[in-house]
Amino acid sequence: MKLPLFYRFARTVCAAVAALIYNCKFEGLNNFPEDGGFILVCNHRSYVDPVLLGLRLKHPLVFMAKAELFKIPVLGFLMKKLGAFEVSRGIGGTSALDFAIKTVNEGKALALFPEGTRSKTGELKKPKSGVVVIAAQTGSIIIPAAISFQGKLRFRRRITIRYGKPIDPKTLKIDLTDRSTIRTAANTVMNSISELLE
Repeated sequence: MKLPLFYRFARTVCAAVAALIYNCKFEGLNNFPEDGGFILVCNHRSYVDPVLLGLRLKHPLVFMAKAELFKIPVLGFLMKKLGAFEVSRGIGGTSALDFAIKTVNEGKALALFPEGTRSKTGELKKPKSGVVVIAAQTGSIIIPAAISFQGKLRFRRRITIRYGKPIDPKTLKIDLTDRSTIRTAANTVMNSISELLE
């Protein structure tokens, strides 16, 4: 998949900055399909996680981000240019879910943080159900990923970004009319992230 010009430029700049600030190691880069939509899921440790996840990938990633971030000058503009879409917390409606499903069905790479918020301690939180609902409705594979580092994110900190084997949604046996199967599937996906952290 060819990267959009602006995305390619932004990734090059971010990669150069990350190389100066951190000591990043990437594993499992061969676990991605050449084409077709997929869902990339990862634990959430820091504000730079979205940047770190996409530094070495051939696919442009589409992220969900809280609506408040789009109101910040420059940052909001950049997020829109890079394909992020906003989610309003605490407000009902299915627009974000519909957009996510549309993104995957168009053959794009959707990146999500199942925990929904950052974990300051690194300990995994309970997953939200959105990932498996999107996977069930699109039939898309789920690729687990994990970002790990010790302590706080400091200058020249060693960071490992590890990508796991794709998960076929059929193996999760998701029944969208049965909340227990959705919860079980979400926990299974979260366990795959946990294994990458070990």
